[in-house]
Amino acid sequence: MSDFPQYDEAIAKYHKCLNIKTTPVFSWDFHHEFLHELKSSFLDLDKLKLIALQNKWNLDNWDLKTRLKEEVIIVTDVKRTIVFASHNIVKMSGYKAAEVLGKSPKMFQGQETNLVTLNEIRNAIQLQEPFEKTVFNYKKNGTVYACLIKGFPVFNLQGQLSHYIAFEKAA
Repeated sequence: MSDFPQYDEAIAKYHKCLNIKTTPVFSWDFHHEFLHELKSSFLDLDKLKLIALQNKWNLDNWDLKTRLKEEVIIVTDVKRTIVFASHNIVKMSGYKAAEVLGKSPKMFQGQETNLVTLNEIRNAIQLQEPFEKTVFNYKKNGTVYACLIKGFPVFNLQGQLSHYIAFEKAA
């Protein structure tokens, strides 16, 4: 085993002759974004579960985990004040979730929002019925976007109206 120094020299010579080009690792940004998105989804799911627990909802009918990945979720109380907005609302509307809490969904409406459609939504809410409508909403910067809204009344375990939940995505 006296050949180790010669072996080490041969390996060092070989590696010096290699023409290796290194590039910076760009995937870290993607990984960070993925982890941030995943963490935010779990936080949103925990918040929704807490609201459901406090108000005695039955969550068996909702696949919230999947919906949080694909849609914006907004929960309003019976007075139609926003009490929850998922983190991904910023991608669709430009508003952060904290900016819409305590406000009415009317904040997204403007001149191009169809009044007939709004009346249909209002009627469905008053009748405590689910609805599915596409409306023109306004982003924080003023741009108009089509928004598909699937809204549902949420009842507590005693059958009393507790909240409204809307699953939204750009149409």
